[in-house]
Amino acid sequence: MKITVVGAGNVGATCANVMAQKELASEIVLLDIKEGFAEGKALDIMQTATLLGFDTRVTGVTADYSKTAGSEVVVITSGIPRKPGMTREDLIGINAGIVKDVAQNVLKYSPEAILIVISNPMDTMTYLTLKTTGLPKNRVIGMGGILDSSRFKCYLSQALNVPATDLQGTVIGGHGDTTMIPLARFAAYNGMPIAALLDGETVKKVIADTMVGGATLTGLLGTSAWYAPGAAGAALVESIVRDEKKVFPCCVALDGEYGQSDICIGVPVVIGKDGIEKIVDYKLNTEEQAAFDKSADAVRNMNGVLKELNIL
Repeated sequence: MKITVVGAGNVGATCANVMAQKELASEIVLLDIKEGFAEGKALDIMQTATLLGFDTRVTGVTADYSKTAGSEVVVITSGIPRKPGMTREDLIGINAGIVKDVAQNVLKYSPEAILIVISNPMDTMTYLTLKTTGLPKNRVIGMGGILDSSRFKCYLSQALNVPATDLQGTVIGGHGDTTMIPLARFAAYNGMPIAALLDGETVKKVIADTMVGGATLTGLLGTSAWYAPGAAGAALVESIVRDEKKVFPCCVALDGEYGQSDICIGVPVVIGKDGIEKIVDYKLNTEEQAAFDKSADAVRNMNGVLKELNIL
């Protein structure tokens, strides 16, 4: 098994580091356009191998896609990170060209690879990747919903004072501060609905905190988060390479599911060795469906920028 991560910044390097510790592949290639950057990050990760007890080989390369040949999974994190006050939409013009170029280059050497998109704005970058590569929709996956759901469970755990690992919580819709939809109706603590444990105002606060989770960290750090996004990407890769068939909310192409078509947006899916194996229908109620449709409209408007800029 060989995995490539394109982009050796904070998110990409964290993703590679987590995957190495989990030994998800015999080789992980970390690629970046900055001279020596990926090589340095890879060497730093490799120097933890005896301390952390893993045998995966991590290799860094500068802009040489031939070194990625034969990768089963490629994680795309390339692009500039969000700065304070910058929305994911602001990134479209810059990151679209980068992501398009990366996808085309990795497929030259790994034509059967499953592509995981982390670059922002993620829903639009996933849609761009799908449209420009012509890959079947099961092989193009946006990571965002996994990260958003992790944040949802984090805030729920703080409100309930219980371990986050004992919580179930799903976020669907667009991967944006105003487009994501934490599904409070489906959230539970070891099977007990959170509505039975938290008052309505507390649930509303948890949802609000989740929706600005990324912006909150950007404000605190001065740049985008990386530990949770990198770990979320690694979790997605793990379900693929180990054929775990876990249900994750991911940004995927819809063809009538959830009442939407010609869009990539977050919905629950089964993830296995072939990538997306099934879209799971959560049977949204009227209010949830209306929120999802509104989110889809916002994502579709962002996708329209690609045509305005003659990128798609």
